[in-house]
Amino acid sequence: MEPITPVQVNYASRKPRILLAASGSVAAIKFSNLCQCFSEWAEVKAVATKASLPFIDAGSFPRNVDLYTDDDEWSVWKKVGDGVLHIELRRWADIMVIAPLSANTLGKIAGGLCDNLLTCIVRAWDYKKPFFVAPAMNSFMWYNPFTERHLMTIDELGISLIPPVSKRLPSGDYVNGAMEEPSFIFSTIRLFVKSRSQSGGSGTIS
Repeated sequence: MEPITPVQVNYASRKPRILLAASGSVAAIKFSNLCQCFSEWAEVKAVATKASLPFIDAGSFPRNVDLYTDDDEWSVWKKVGDGVLHIELRRWADIMVIAPLSANTLGKIAGGLCDNLLTCIVRAWDYKKPFFVAPAMNSFMWYNPFTERHLMTIDELGISLIPPVSKRLPSGDYVNGAMEEPSFIFSTIRLFVKSRSQSGGSGTIS
């Protein structure tokens, strides 16, 4: 495998382009809030899997953020030579963030499967560009041996983990596997971009 070389992005001339994605988890109820956080700072496009849609409130979704679903994948393709959505989104984005990342989508990514718009983008992704995931699943799934294996696999690809947090249930029990808050995810990405800009001078990211 060839060594990873940095991708040069001059953020002095334009805003960062952030591709946000949600997979099937109850934590997707926070996806609109996540998109709102990023849209005030960056150019944002969003992708939602079919399983995430029941949890996303379309009425509260930011108007300046385009939301793409599986139905959009081939809607504009009519003939050979036309653009393909998952490739166009891959080219457009500087950074990709999946929040929430479900156990199912984690397994798909680790196995190289690409059966929907989101996983097709991941399969086509340029891993010289930053990629973050914020998992969300119940504790039994989070501590399952498969999860550890899958996390090791995506780490080898260069995907950065924003770990889940402990959360208190109405029963009083604490569980680990809840997605980090949108504000924390946003601040993590913004700090990353700022640190790369300072170290690279022209907004170098790798």
